[in-house]
Amino acid sequence: MTFKVPEASPVRAAAIGLSLTAALAAALTAPAASAAPAVTPAPASMVETGAGFTVDGEVAVYVPAGDAEARRAAVFLTDALARARGLRLAVHEGAPEPGRKAIVLRRDGPAGDEAYRLETGPGGATISAAKGAGLFYGAVTVWQLLTQDGDQGPAVVPGLRVEDAPRFSWRGVMLDSARHYQSPALIRSLIDAMAAEKFNVLQWHLTDDQGWRIEIKKYPRLTEVGAWRVPAGAAHGDIDPKTGKPRMVGGFYTQDEVREVVAYAAARNITVVPEIGMPGHAQAALAAYPRLSAGPAPAGPGADWGVMPYLYNVDDGTFGFLEDVLTEVMALFPSRYVHVGGDEALKTRWKTDPAVQARMRALGIKDENAMQSWFIQRMEHFLEAHGRRLIGWDEILDGGVAANATVMSWRGIDGAVAAAKAGHDAILSPSPTLYLNYRQVPPEVEALGRGDVVSLQSLYRFNPAPAALGPEERKHVIGVQTNLWTEYVPDAAVAQRMLFPRLAAVAEVAWTPAERMDWSDFGRRLPVELGRYRTLGLSYDQAALQPYAEGREVAPDRVRVTLTTPVGLGEIRYTLDGRAPTATSPLYAGPVETALPATVRAAAFVDGRALAPDRERRFDRVSLRRRSSHELKLCSDKVAISLPDDAARDGGHGRADRASFQADILNPCWIYEGADLSGVREIEVGVGQIPYNFQVGDDLKSLNDRLRRPRTPEGELEVRQDGCDGEPIAVLPLKPAAASAGVTRLSARISPRGDGAHSLCFTFAQRPVSPEGDQPLWLLDWVGLKPPALAVDAGRKPAA
Repeated sequence: MTFKVPEASPVRAAAIGLSLTAALAAALTAPAASAAPAVTPAPASMVETGAGFTVDGEVAVYVPAGDAEARRAAVFLTDALARARGLRLAVHEGAPEPGRKAIVLRRDGPAGDEAYRLETGPGGATISAAKGAGLFYGAVTVWQLLTQDGDQGPAVVPGLRVEDAPRFSWRGVMLDSARHYQSPALIRSLIDAMAAEKFNVLQWHLTDDQGWRIEIKKYPRLTEVGAWRVPAGAAHGDIDPKTGKPRMVGGFYTQDEVREVVAYAAARNITVVPEIGMPGHAQAALAAYPRLSAGPAPAGPGADWGVMPYLYNVDDGTFGFLEDVLTEVMALFPSRYVHVGGDEALKTRWKTDPAVQARMRALGIKDENAMQSWFIQRMEHFLEAHGRRLIGWDEILDGGVAANATVMSWRGIDGAVAAAKAGHDAILSPSPTLYLNYRQVPPEVEALGRGDVVSLQSLYRFNPAPAALGPEERKHVIGVQTNLWTEYVPDAAVAQRMLFPRLAAVAEVAWTPAERMDWSDFGRRLPVELGRYRTLGLSYDQAALQPYAEGREVAPDRVRVTLTTPVGLGEIRYTLDGRAPTATSPLYAGPVETALPATVRAAAFVDGRALAPDRERRFDRVSLRRRSSHELKLCSDKVAISLPDDAARDGGHGRADRASFQADILNPCWIYEGADLSGVREIEVGVGQIPYNFQVGDDLKSLNDRLRRPRTPEGELEVRQDGCDGEPIAVLPLKPAAASAGVTRLSARISPRGDGAHSLCFTFAQRPVSPEGDQPLWLLDWVGLKPPALAVDAGRKPAA
């Protein structure tokens, strides 16, 4: 019998377009024996062969004598089983005694650096591979077969034959430790999860404008100065009373800590690739050593986000510094590749620096893009002389790419296409498609992440085979990488929510052959993968797994409620009496109409178990006419993010009660679509202010040019009907909120031009924003419409 592993399909999109809900229903109604074990990423081939065996404390693991790589894989398996099931299996060298059930690792498997064969039956399991990496991934698959139920104690492995190998040799995750420092413990937990999903590259972003995180013994000021910054947006507000100065946040990794992380990853078949950014994203380094700067050096590491103007100069002494740094870096990282960044280097300072211009003339270099190409090629020659290969973001293509460089394409996939056509290896890492700092559910469901939605489904649907490349050119696309940038990821809890469960989708894109990709089958396996996260002690974002309630007023005392789950997984059970839903609560089959006020609680269930805690929402005549900023439409989305800043309070990384504004910070403008203005004569809003902390070239000037001029020194919020031009129908002075650090409720009379549904546009009139913090940016938190004679609880914000 063959398990229902997805069959080949000539049209991949047709397979992945299936809904998870339908897939799950099919899985729940199919005979249990016909469902393939949940292995993620899905293997190339998995076939049932008959009876299996029970793994208990009597089973041992056997490896070839003197085979260190096989022993490493065996130790990983036994340690992981001890953690997951409380089973402690012994590891022996040689062959098992006749008749003894065992898990045997052998060196006679399929060709390929990471390929393996797994065979299980009544006598045990045999993992066969030519290379150590293949043995390791066979062990990972055995661990997954033994973690199907989340229980402790013995487990049954069915009889199987698995033939497996990865689609790509580079299956990467990038962690930005420069914007926010993460503890080595968090990095180890990420490595554990990566190993469990067969990733093999951790790109470690260690330097940027906001921080230098790696100890360099020859240049101690890199961490003495460069590892510590003022919290973004807090330079004028978060003052330490003991010193009278802003509190500093940051940290760095000692060389011993780096070695420990690298060794921990290597034991799990993960290569750590260091990223040392140049010539831009260098503010922290230039603050530590001003002589390296093109033009005036910055006073300190960046306290804002965005793209800063600071660049390394092109003096020979600066290249000596960079070579010294890379020499120490190479001693810590045995990786074949060293990442040098190369992205977002604004050339203004090179254009205005006489020394740089003189160097360009001496070298016969025509423009600043060509100068960057020369800069990168010089670093490539140094790395190649030390047996390493340079890799950089796709801007290294500008002005001419270094001869043997590998290109990481982030501005879409065009960089990878251009590199591959030119004969260079390339890695697909497009923004926002594979960027995990973007939100994973719509903003009305959860206020976490940048504006675009990068969902579990969209990640799974990513096609890593660019149509513009022919078969031979596609061989230069060596892998896929997902990135977690951490400007708005201040701690481990948020990092894990951004990473999981989305890493599972990327893992399958990177590992599983194209013809075996199947969105519906991925959905069937996802609940088991969530259980593995819990086993590993990882938290994951639950918002995508929770039903979200939306209400529409159908009569003065009635509401029609619609329930959806962002990933469409499971069956929705709900209650209207305030009690927590159970597996026997009413099954949601379509919109539900009920009397106001109403409290709706809902959860998604699989096999009678809730995937996540239930979500509650209360509806009344007030909430139905209120919208949070996350429920409003933004007028634009150039830099659409959820705020506030990461200002530390009482030693923390932000207060739990701080508002979360949804805004395009380069165009703070919101639209309330379909606002029912029938009988409305008063409007109320919640407003707040934040220090402006995002810089990209001339964008601050563009923002200030866009802001309307205020009538009063403190400014006003203006409301317009059916467009953002013309005379406002309401003006709310900001003076009552000017001295507040939180959200302030304001109200005003409104004069609509007609009843019924209309759009409302909200913009602020204020003085120009200053990055120094003396003139902050005003933002909208929520808006409510107040009909006559309607009692409003002014202190309550919109339901979550």
